[in-house]
Amino acid sequence: MGTYKVRVATGDFLLASTFSSISVTLVGTHEESDKQLLDNCGKDFNPGKVEEFKLKSRRWLGDIVLVRLHKEPYAFYPTDNWYCSYVEVVSPHGQSYRFPCYQWIEGYRTLELREGKGQMVFDDADQPMLLQQREEELKQRRKCYEWKEYSPGLPHCLAVDNIIELDGNSMYSVTKNTNLLLRSTNTQVRMRLKGFLSCTNSWAKLEDISKVFCFSKSPITEYVQEHWREDTFFGYQFLNGVHPVTIRKCTKLPENFPVTSAMVAPFLGEGTTLTDELEKGNIFIADYKILEDITANTINNYQQYIAAPICLLYVQPSGELVPVAIQLSQHPGPDCPIFLPSDSEWDWLLAKTWVRNAELLVHEAVSHLLLTHLINEAFTLATLRHLPTCHPIFKLLLPHTRYVLHVNVLARSLLLRRGGIIDKAMGSGLVGITELMAKGMSGMTYTSLCFPDDIQERGVDDIPNYYYRDDGLKIWSAIESFVSGIVQHYYHSDAHVLADSELQAWVDEIFRKGFLGNKASGIPASLQSVSELIKYVTMWIYCCSARHAFLNNGQFDFGAWMPNFPSSMRNPPPQAKGATSLESYLDTIPDISTTGRTIYIFWVICCEPGDSRALGTYPDEHFTEEEPKQLITAFQEHLAQISQEIQERNKSLPIPYRYLDPQEIENSTSI
Repeated sequence: MGTYKVRVATGDFLLASTFSSISVTLVGTHEESDKQLLDNCGKDFNPGKVEEFKLKSRRWLGDIVLVRLHKEPYAFYPTDNWYCSYVEVVSPHGQSYRFPCYQWIEGYRTLELREGKGQMVFDDADQPMLLQQREEELKQRRKCYEWKEYSPGLPHCLAVDNIIELDGNSMYSVTKNTNLLLRSTNTQVRMRLKGFLSCTNSWAKLEDISKVFCFSKSPITEYVQEHWREDTFFGYQFLNGVHPVTIRKCTKLPENFPVTSAMVAPFLGEGTTLTDELEKGNIFIADYKILEDITANTINNYQQYIAAPICLLYVQPSGELVPVAIQLSQHPGPDCPIFLPSDSEWDWLLAKTWVRNAELLVHEAVSHLLLTHLINEAFTLATLRHLPTCHPIFKLLLPHTRYVLHVNVLARSLLLRRGGIIDKAMGSGLVGITELMAKGMSGMTYTSLCFPDDIQERGVDDIPNYYYRDDGLKIWSAIESFVSGIVQHYYHSDAHVLADSELQAWVDEIFRKGFLGNKASGIPASLQSVSELIKYVTMWIYCCSARHAFLNNGQFDFGAWMPNFPSSMRNPPPQAKGATSLESYLDTIPDISTTGRTIYIFWVICCEPGDSRALGTYPDEHFTEEEPKQLITAFQEHLAQISQEIQERNKSLPIPYRYLDPQEIENSTSI
C-alpha cells in the first residue's frame, strides 16, 4: 500500500479550464489502480495551473505506463471542453513519470495517455496492453480524420465542408480567430467605404493605385512603387521576391524561343555574344509553359486573358539580373513578337507586366496553394491517422501540423469556391486555378520539394545576390541536423526503419492520397533506410514552415503596388509592337474592384494574426527524454545564429530579405 502523487496541468489560455468531474486510473506493469476522483477543496483545473492530488493504492502497481483520464458530468454544469497539458505521477518510492497530453478533451470521455518516452510499434511487441492502446488510439483517429477527394488530379483532403465540423485540436485558438476576424473586417470596411470593392472602372492614373494601400504602407511597399518599372528590380524579384523558385540556368535556347544573338547584343555589353554568355552560365530563363491552355476567368462580366510567356535574363558583370527578351506565347510567329528592352517604354513595360501576371498565377496555384497548403494537409492527415502519440516521429511532427486543417478548410469554404475571392480577383478563376494545380501536381518531383536538390537541378547554385538560396540552405541544414539527431536517437539501423509498420503505412498513405501514387515524381512510397527517413522528414518540416513563409509572407510587400503583381489581365497579349500606350496599359491591368480584393486578401493573410509559434518553438513538451530535449535546445540556438546573420546582412541591403529569418517563419502552415 502506498500514496501516489498525481499532478495535472491545465493549459494557460482562455477557456482551457473545466467544471467537469475528472477521475484518474493509473495503469502499471504489475497492477492498475482503482478509478479515483481528482478533487481538492475549491475549483480545480484552472487555466495555467498545476494541481496535485493524492491517490492511495492498496497494491504496488509497478512502473506506470498508462494514465486514464475520465471526464464526466458534474452536478448541473453543462458539457464543456478541457485542455490538459500533461499529467505527472510520483510513486511512493519517488519514481517520477510524465504523461504528455497537450490536447482538448471534448465532452465526456476517457482518454488514455502513454508515458512520455518515444516508442515504436516493435518496442511494444511484448506488451499486448500497450499494443492494444496504440491500435485503439489510431482507430479513433481514423474515424475523426477521414479522407475525401477534393478535385480530380489534386491531393485528397479532410472530409469536412466547414470549420464547425473540426475537432477542437484542429481549430484556431480564440485569440487567433478573433484577431483574424478583426483584421479582415476592419480592412474590408475601410475598402468598402472608399469604394474600392465596388468600382469596376479602369484606373484613371497609375498614381491613384497607391490609394488602395495608403493605410498600410511600409518601406518595402514604397520601394516597390518607386522601382517597379526598372529592369534591375524586375530581375531582382526572380531571386528574392515572393516567388524565387522559377528561374533556371539556360545553356541552350528552347526551339520555340527564337532569340538571336543580334537581338540581345546591345544588352550584353561589348566584347561578348549570346553564345559566349550561355557558355559562361550567365543566361537564365523563366518559362511559363504550364499556363498554356488554362481556362481564363470572367470578372465583372469582362473576359480575362492568360498568357504563357518565356523570359530570358542575363547576369550583368555587376551581378544584377536583368531581362533581355520576352515572348508572350509558347508559339513564335508573326503574331508573337519577341519584346526587347529597346522597344517603346509601354511595349516593354506591358511585356514585363504579363510575366509578372504569370508569376502570380503560378505562385498562387502551384507553389503556394498546392505545394504548401494541400500537400501539407495530406502529410498532416496521414500523421494523425497512422502515428500514435507515443511514436517519436509523431512527437517530432505534431508542432508542424498546428492549424493546418483549419486554414485549409477555411480556404476551401471562402476562397476556393464558386463566387469566392479567387473567382472575383484572379484571371484564372476557380476553374483555371484548379486546372493549373492539377498540371502542377502531374509535373511535381521530389527534387523540387527538397531545397538543396532543387537549387542544384535549376543550376542556380552560383548566381550572385540570391539571398533566398543562401538563407534557405542554412534553414534546411539546421532542420536536417535536428531531424538527424532525433531520428538516429530512436532508429539505430536501417532495419528499424523497415520494421516500423506504422511509419511505412504513414509514408504509403501520403504517397497514395497526397501524391496520388505518381511514381514518376520520385517521391518515395516506402522508406528503406535511416538516411531516407531523415531526408523525407526534413523535406516536410521545411515545406510546411520555411517554404510557406517565403511564399506567403511577402505577398503584400510585393503585391500592394498592383502593377508589379497583377492578378488578372483584361486584354489579350499584344500581337504587334508599337500598339501599347498608357491608356491601353491601364485598360489591361486589373480594374479598381479587382485590385481592392486582391490587396485585401494579401493584407489579411500576410501578417500573422496572433498566436504564432516561430520555427523551433516547442512550448508543448512531447519529448520527455533528455537527449531529444538537448537536440531541441541546439536547434533553437542554431536558428538564433542564422537569424542574427540574416539581420546583420540585411542592414546593408536596400531591400532586406527577411522571409527566411527564423523569427519570421511559422512552425506550420497556419495562415
